[in-house]
Amino acid sequence: MSGEQAIFCEGIAKTYGEGEAAVKALRGIDFTANFGEIVALVGPSGCGKTTLISIFAAILSRSSGALQLAGVDPDAMTNQDRTIFRREKVGFIFQQFNLVPQISVVENVAIPLFLRGENRSEALDRAEKLLTEVGLHNRAHSRPSKLSGGQQQRVAIARSLIHEPSILVCDEPTSALDGATGQRVMELIREQGRRPDRIVVLVTHDERIYHFADRIAHMDDGLITRIVTSDVELAALQAVAFEKGKIK
Repeated sequence: MSGEQAIFCEGIAKTYGEGEAAVKALRGIDFTANFGEIVALVGPSGCGKTTLISIFAAILSRSSGALQLAGVDPDAMTNQDRTIFRREKVGFIFQQFNLVPQISVVENVAIPLFLRGENRSEALDRAEKLLTEVGLHNRAHSRPSKLSGGQQQRVAIARSLIHEPSILVCDEPTSALDGATGQRVMELIREQGRRPDRIVVLVTHDERIYHFADRIAHMDDGLITRIVTSDVELAALQAVAFEKGKIK
């Protein structure tokens, strides 16, 4: 599947509200991405990044334009089928982790399997194996509050991957982490995320992690204004980040 189209959008627009109160969050996005890629969306706050990844995750519907996610149009589905699509095909890594404090780490990871009705014992076994892969097997039965920020983010990554999603969406995955921890988390996302049957799209303001992306799409005022694809351009962005002292 590597190299096959994972996301296609043409003229995607999103408007909140109506009349004089209407806010145009997206103004006509043209974008494609293939399985096997890691794509970063960057730009100033309020430029539409979170709206766009929410559409890519089939959480929001577009107002207009054409969209295909893993070969299907989620807006053409019934509400039930759309829910199933998200449950089966989409993994979401939230900025604030969104772990459930009252249950153990392993139970948090297994939540997507619980939601689709899988056997509890088998779901927990799979969650423990995935926690081993992210280096947290010894914390499986701890509560999230007992973990560091970086450990909590690794739990969130494991939870997003346990159901083998085709589309992995990350909203500021390193914003709450120090530089070294952020690098380790991105190494994990790259290791677990770059597969021939998976696309990773991440929103970030963190220049320290630009080098993990295959392409960087710059957004401003509801539009993608340019896409950096060449190794030379990516290296130049990385050099700027080093000069600013943001990478140690």
